[in-house]
Amino acid sequence: MEKFDAIVIGSGQGGTPLAKKLAGKGRKTAIIEQRYIGGTCINDGCTPTKTMIASAKVAHTVAHSEKWGITTPGFTVDLPFIIARKNDIVLRFRNSAAKGLTQTPGLTVIYGSAAFSGEKIITVTSSDGGEQQLTAPLIFINTGAAPHIPNIPGLEEVPWLTSTTLLDEVTLPQDLIILGGSYIALEMGQLYQRLGSNVTIVETSPQLVSKEDPDVAAVIRNFLEEEGIRIYTGATTTGIQPTTAGIQLNLITGDTHTSITGSHILLATGRTPATAALQLQNTGVTTDERGYIQVNDQLETSVPGIYALGDVKGGPAFTHISYNDHLLLYKNLFENANLSVLDRQVPYCMFTDPQLGRIGITAHTATREGIPVKIACLGMDKVARAIETGTTTGFMKAIVHAHTGQILGAAIIGTEGGEIMSVLQMAMAGGVTATQLRGMIFAHPLYTESLNNLFMTLEK
Repeated sequence: MEKFDAIVIGSGQGGTPLAKKLAGKGRKTAIIEQRYIGGTCINDGCTPTKTMIASAKVAHTVAHSEKWGITTPGFTVDLPFIIARKNDIVLRFRNSAAKGLTQTPGLTVIYGSAAFSGEKIITVTSSDGGEQQLTAPLIFINTGAAPHIPNIPGLEEVPWLTSTTLLDEVTLPQDLIILGGSYIALEMGQLYQRLGSNVTIVETSPQLVSKEDPDVAAVIRNFLEEEGIRIYTGATTTGIQPTTAGIQLNLITGDTHTSITGSHILLATGRTPATAALQLQNTGVTTDERGYIQVNDQLETSVPGIYALGDVKGGPAFTHISYNDHLLLYKNLFENANLSVLDRQVPYCMFTDPQLGRIGITAHTATREGIPVKIACLGMDKVARAIETGTTTGFMKAIVHAHTGQILGAAIIGTEGGEIMSVLQMAMAGGVTATQLRGMIFAHPLYTESLNNLFMTLEK
């Protein structure tokens, strides 16, 4: 058994920088990776999807170029080229991350599947069946999550895709049915609709992106439907079956029974934590009923010295949260920072076109919790930059404390909505009030300049 000072299981966006920092502090460290260095973000998530979304954006712009006075005779979509471009960028990022690990003194990279065989004993099984045992007083679990496969009658009888496998399909799905109506589903739906698929989205909740305010969900639904995507909400899939025409889904929406047929099905119904293979019962680390590792507000599990970071612990499943997890752990362990996950902001962005940038609480949350607020709202059709660029879909919305003027949350639907949201995030962090932003000088004619006008709506 090889002894280390620290072991990191999983090389995602939290595990990789943490392992490097641990080794940099003189700790003999091992990082174990079952598949590819870089985790979901680089290999299956952010990097490949945003690369392909860029291609879809170009296709959409060319298809509607007459809107800007440009006439094109036509165009073709070269999906194999798009996939190859995506793969090249993924490989570049992955190799860079792997090089950073292997060149770190005091850090050992081990490929294989990790499982606990004792409280702080890990057995790693390599692809050829070989085994080695490791132990360390500090263990960090960063194994992430994988696409959830729902229990639907007949699903086992048809081929289906996930957000991982779809990205390697070099033949464009003719009629793509997507089960799920949240961030991954909507990004993928618009992406493939723009590349030429006929997309149908089926969501069980009454609205898309169920965690967002209804007005946000309504605008998103509207622009997706305007692009030709069919959307069913409040729809339960009762069965799936192969037919001569393709794959048939049987739905119930209210009292209505409907059948729809597609050539492909994408399962985008959430994520499942990658904990089953860890054999956590051998170490006493507790999980919830869905398999997510339970941690305290400083990311320590039920076993002292064992921590979890990233998607495997539940909570906000975003790359930037995983990265922040590693900073919290490092600062608490080596700088006595006493940081807590309860104190941090959770910004996020959905990369549809236009984007949804989100920070802080929603209006619905404010009402539910009895927080006195004012709502500032400004349509993108009132934003000079949006009018000039011909991208007026969406709105800016901010939740402002009625008494202090502090910004409590924001939703920005619009071109570069995530960037505009980030300005409001910094204002929230710095205690800059709505009144101050209303009078602040921004460069003209940025999208952000219209924050002046957004907060002027509070005066009406």
